[in-house]
Amino acid sequence: MLKIAYQGVPGAYSHIACGELFPNQEYVACDTFEIAMEMVKNGSVDKAVIPVENSNAGRVTDVHFLLPEAGLFIIGEHFLRIEHQLLALKGAKLENIVSAASHPQALAQCSQFLKAHQIKAVSRIDTAKSCEKIVQEQDLTKAAIASKLAAKIYGMDILAPNIENAHNNTTRFLIMQKEACTPADDGSNFITSIVFTTKHIPAALYKVLGGFATNGINISKLESYLLNGKFFSARFYVEVEQHVESKALQYALAELKFFSEEYRILGCYKAHPYRLGKIWQE
Repeated sequence: MLKIAYQGVPGAYSHIACGELFPNQEYVACDTFEIAMEMVKNGSVDKAVIPVENSNAGRVTDVHFLLPEAGLFIIGEHFLRIEHQLLALKGAKLENIVSAASHPQALAQCSQFLKAHQIKAVSRIDTAKSCEKIVQEQDLTKAAIASKLAAKIYGMDILAPNIENAHNNTTRFLIMQKEACTPADDGSNFITSIVFTTKHIPAALYKVLGGFATNGINISKLESYLLNGKFFSARFYVEVEQHVESKALQYALAELKFFSEEYRILGCYKAHPYRLGKIWQE
């Protein structure tokens, strides 16, 4: 039986993603993303499932800083339809709710509902963890925003279902493990994730990106963030739609190597069907 680490507590969306990806395995709850990744690195668990971005609230804070430092490899991606529920103690009524606690991402994804009902948003470290605190406090005026699974686990009522701002609310997760596992290029759609730091010379980034353009490689994601707290040094995270062993990408990487201080392939994996135009159904 595989051991799969995730950040949060039972009922969290990461827990749900683990269940969809690896049914009937052992899921290990962790307080932080760092702990989940470290457990993979030291061999305590086999894999980690980590959320990286949401279609409405943007990227998950700090995860992209952790990816290149974790010493792990990305072996797959998963898109999860997020359905937020307003949960409260049994006997509570929507009109009496004054506050709702959840992860900042979930609060942002439900901002319109909270505003319409004049409910105060309270930030917590995790969606399902918010349920634990509500149960402990036994306050009928407080609610949590979490999943249907969390409602079942913590014995809470759903006062309002699917309160997210957008019906297509979707979170992308990455599957990470200690060893690289590059699938054979069978003609499928692939994503290759790369981190690099450019040389401190004019047009270095332009030249790196030009290497992808001249070889016909589409960049689906490009993000930058400061490195080691220095305002003149940036690291870039890029995802390209190409198998890492293709000639086109090899030519582009040669160009990247020439204009970068360092780079690392974080993983090559098959693109999830959601990328190919899959729409969530009612």
